[in-house]
Amino acid sequence: MDVRIGVSHTAKELDVELPDGADAERIKADIDKAIKDGTTLWLTDRKGRQVGVPAEKIAYFEIGRPDDGRHIGFGS
Repeated sequence: MDVRIGVSHTAKELDVELPDGADAERIKADIDKAIKDGTTLWLTDRKGRQVGVPAEKIAYFEIGRPDDGRHIGFGS
């Protein structure tokens, strides 16, 4: 599962590839809680690295599987 986070005041996005079996509802709840509490959102990617984003810098986020609607090249 992938999480894409837009960070305010920058054109770049953070893409975090989460381990297989990650729970989208749990991730949404963690993001909502971090925003509500004004804390840092911490995610652990599939290689075990931790990514922290201060909640006040989160502009938007997308949650989905890597193969959801992404096609590269020609054809489908």
